[in-house]
Amino acid sequence: MKVTFLGTGTSQGIPIIGSNHPVCLSDNPKDKRLRVSVLVEWDSYAYVVDCGPDFRYQMLRTKCTKIDGVLFTHEHSDHIAGLDDIRPFFFKQGDIPIYAHERVLKSLHKRFDYIFETENKYPGAPTVTEFTINDSPFKLGGMEVVPVNVYHNKLQVYGFRFNDFAYITDAKTIPDIEAEKLKGVKVLVVNALRKEPHVSHFNLDEALDFIKLINPERAYLTHISHLLGFHDEVQQTLPKNVFLAYDNLQITI
Repeated sequence: MKVTFLGTGTSQGIPIIGSNHPVCLSDNPKDKRLRVSVLVEWDSYAYVVDCGPDFRYQMLRTKCTKIDGVLFTHEHSDHIAGLDDIRPFFFKQGDIPIYAHERVLKSLHKRFDYIFETENKYPGAPTVTEFTINDSPFKLGGMEVVPVNVYHNKLQVYGFRFNDFAYITDAKTIPDIEAEKLKGVKVLVVNALRKEPHVSHFNLDEALDFIKLINPERAYLTHISHLLGFHDEVQQTLPKNVFLAYDNLQITI
C-alpha cells in the first residue's frame, strides 16, 4: 500500500493569507501546507480521503490520473469544498463513488445541489454514486475498511483503518471502544494542531499520548497549523517513531 499526503495543513492552510507569522514566511517547502487529505493506493485501486479546496492542485501536483472514489471524514469546508473538481475523473471514468455518513451526504446535497440533480441537470456537472457509511466495516477494492468514530468537539467524524494503516483527522476525543479498532496498526496518522490546547483538535501532547496508547510501528502527524512551529525544529523534539507529515510525502505500508 502507498499513501501520499496530499495536504497536511489545517483549515486555513500554511501560509495563512496576510499572515506575518514566521512559519508562514518560511522558505522551507515542508512548512507550506495545503488543506488535509490523503491518497491511498493498493493493487490497481486509488481512493482519496477528503477533497478540500486544494483538491485540483493536489491532483495535478501528485500527477494522479484516476481515482476509484472519495471517502469523507466529515462535512467541514476544508474537507469537502473541492468536490466539484472531480469533474475530470468523471468525464473520463463515469460516476464517481463517494462514501460518507448520512449526515455528511445531506450536507453535500445542500452545498452541491447541482451535482445531485436528477432532472434538467447541467451537462458539465459531475455525477456521483453515493454510499452511506455507518459503523460497520465495508469493502473497497477487496480490502476491508473499518470506520472509526472520533469527535471534533461534539461533531462525529470518521477515521478509517485500511488493514495496517489508519488515518484519523480532526479528533479531540476518541472513545476507548473506537481506539480498540486501531490496535495492531503498523502506521497511524493523527492530527496535531498546535502545542497549546484546542477545543476541537488534539494538541501535540494529546496526539503523542494517543500514539503511545495505540503503539504503532510508525506514526505521522497531520492537520498542522503554523502555531505548531517550524517543521524541522518540531521534528527534532518527537519520539524516534513519530514524524511530522508534510505535503507530497509518500510512505509505504
